[in-house]
Amino acid sequence: MSVTFALKSWTNFYRKGLSLLVAVVLFLPHGASGLPPAVPEDAVQIKELNFVFLHGMGGTSCSLQRLSDWMNKSLSSYIYIYEQANPGTKIQVNTLSRCYPAYLDIETWANNLADSINKNFKDRDNLIVIGHSMGGKTALYAVAKNVGGLADKVSMVVTINSPVKNLDRYYAPGGGPVLNYCRTGLLGSDDGVCASVTAYDSSRDGKWVAENRHWLAFISAENAPLSPQFDRGGIDSWPRDMDDGVVPISAQYADGADVIYYGEHEHSTLGISDEIAEFIADQTIRYLFGFPVECCVFSGSGTFKHDADWLLGKDQWDEVVGELIASSGTVRHTNESFTQWKQWEDIVGEIIPQAQRSSSLVRQLSFPLLTSVKEMRWVTAGEPEDCRLYLRTGAAPRTSVEVNWTVYKAPLLPEGTKRAYYEVNITDGTPLVAITQTAWSSRDTRDLRLRIWSEAHSPFRWFTAEWRVYYKESRQKKIIDEIPAIRSSEGS
Repeated sequence: MSVTFALKSWTNFYRKGLSLLVAVVLFLPHGASGLPPAVPEDAVQIKELNFVFLHGMGGTSCSLQRLSDWMNKSLSSYIYIYEQANPGTKIQVNTLSRCYPAYLDIETWANNLADSINKNFKDRDNLIVIGHSMGGKTALYAVAKNVGGLADKVSMVVTINSPVKNLDRYYAPGGGPVLNYCRTGLLGSDDGVCASVTAYDSSRDGKWVAENRHWLAFISAENAPLSPQFDRGGIDSWPRDMDDGVVPISAQYADGADVIYYGEHEHSTLGISDEIAEFIADQTIRYLFGFPVECCVFSGSGTFKHDADWLLGKDQWDEVVGELIASSGTVRHTNESFTQWKQWEDIVGEIIPQAQRSSSLVRQLSFPLLTSVKEMRWVTAGEPEDCRLYLRTGAAPRTSVEVNWTVYKAPLLPEGTKRAYYEVNITDGTPLVAITQTAWSSRDTRDLRLRIWSEAHSPFRWFTAEWRVYYKESRQKKIIDEIPAIRSSEGS
């Protein structure tokens, strides 16, 4: 299923679900007439949702116009459902979307944001600040640092492909300073933003927002570190990390965030794609109104290393990572004969209910010229729960054959749980090394194994890499209930 089709399916599912909920609300017996009880006009309470859109570095208010439009289109159904379920409460929506100097340092940018809110949204609280890229990083900073008193006014921060973590921790092309690449790319436009992007880490800001308000982070990236999907001018901005063309995926969130991975998409796709803008808008509104959203949760990680040999050329590897040991042991046989070779047959391992075997490893420990492993195979074909191995070994007269065996199984999520996405990056190594492709090992959405293709130019080049896998978890917040009613209609 393509990401585009998946997004359409999710959108259609949510739209149909909302229609069903509206129908249920309409036909619930609220009284003898079947309609909600009448509420005196002077008893109506008003709740405000005040949306603030904050563009990123080099952007304008137009950058988030498509997202703002979809927010307004999608809100009406949710508001109707909430008002029907809460007679006497009305929801009012206000939107602030303005342009800001887009190349300034984060402190100045945060002050500009606070000044704009205090001027154009005077006396308004219950702010939902939605920031793309540097705008999201700035929003976290402004709220956590209480710039212009924003900490008491903001209910929720939404970041979209934001460089939350400092980017100088990542490897740039050629290994040069990231700050220099940023300044070169802006061709003299930098007025402090490059230092803020590369050196300032907003992880603590995000943690404060998550613990004291709410933080929803949307993330996306290519499917492998050296994938050409989002290369600009034929250059991969982050050749050792999965990225969206501008920001590595692991920099787009930090501890505390409720993370939604929305696919393999470029940094600013939401500005040109109705499907992406609609999806982000719908997920944000669902989060606000207490409908389930599928967030990403860390499941496991591991490392691997490869060394190229001494011959000129290119060494390449294709491997599966993330397997779990199902069982292991040792087989040893001694040939007591003085004149004859002997062979032995063994069945090792076990049948593990609800398991899915993955691979096996047999290592011969005895002297190879006088002993051997003549045959090794699964006991049964096509039965994933049967993790038993058939081994046939042999030994010369008056010698012993000894082998270690290990059976691996796939790490399966519990029934009803699905994998979300993965991250793979090179953590250390020489130049001329790469991870070229990465994919899930199977179509089973509970299977967390990864298949990774990598390479290193020889002689003697090497690298160490890390992989991380995540699964989906349904979460509900219902922030709308935390927002107080600010006034009644009487005298409003």
